[in-house]
Amino acid sequence: MIKHKSVLLDEAIELLDVKEDGIYIDGTLGRGGHTKEILKRLKNGKLYCFDLDEQAINESKENLKDYTNVIYIHDNYMNMNKYVDKVDGILLDLGVSSPQFDEAERGFSYRNDGPLDMRMDKENPLTAEYIVNNYSEEDLIRIFRDYGEEQNAKKIANAIVHRRVQSPIRTTLELVEVIKEGLPHKVLSKKGHPAKQVFQSLRIEVNHELDSLSNFLNNFNQILNRDGRVCVISFHSLEDRLVKKCFKKLSTVEDDLRIAKLPSEIETPDYELLTRHAVTPNEEELEYNPRSKSAKLRAIKKVKGI
Repeated sequence: MIKHKSVLLDEAIELLDVKEDGIYIDGTLGRGGHTKEILKRLKNGKLYCFDLDEQAINESKENLKDYTNVIYIHDNYMNMNKYVDKVDGILLDLGVSSPQFDEAERGFSYRNDGPLDMRMDKENPLTAEYIVNNYSEEDLIRIFRDYGEEQNAKKIANAIVHRRVQSPIRTTLELVEVIKEGLPHKVLSKKGHPAKQVFQSLRIEVNHELDSLSNFLNNFNQILNRDGRVCVISFHSLEDRLVKKCFKKLSTVEDDLRIAKLPSEIETPDYELLTRHAVTPNEEELEYNPRSKSAKLRAIKKVKGI
């Protein structure tokens, strides 16, 4: 059995540039792949780890039991400002962990039969089953279109609404069947699983993923020290777009070119962009981990301020 390696592990750790006495945050602990590499580089420093999945925290505590300078927090990473005053670096890996995909009872996979759950935090009252069976057709269309970028959102939503009148849709493979019924043959014959984008959109809605990311991007500046770095690994275009837009705004300044200024008067941005273009997995990583195909890594460094 090949040991799982976190996506873009080496690239992310290099960009994070861990200082041995620094304070760091792993906002998406998962099974601790990135976490362990950060801890290896810390001596007198400290690492705060966040995750909504209590199972992931418990497993990581066991895997990282040799490290004493790590604090585990069962909460959304967007709330990190409540727990930490100042940090030297933040890492987010926004992908769903392999164990979550592979455990059918979690409901993330469209290939294995299980309950329509998709909750990262089991205390979350909202499930994919509730959405599928109770949201209006208009709201389903909106979710599939906006979060899954599904071109056949209306057909799929219509098929779901018609099916649930007969009986509730309870399992992942029941939903896959309904999705296939709502799609034309030419779409079904294309490469790739026909349910992928719908499942992605439901997962985003259940876990409020884009809201969490937006909240984080609006607030991390408050706790990041000067020379501190933020690295974000995203897995779909909606996340990457938010990160790219935020990092570009922070690393540029609007200047009126019509007004002549001395060099000392020219304003410079508070942040330096460390990745002009998104870093993507190399061929070797794609070969041993096909799930990394859509991963994009962007990083930024704070060069002004406290």
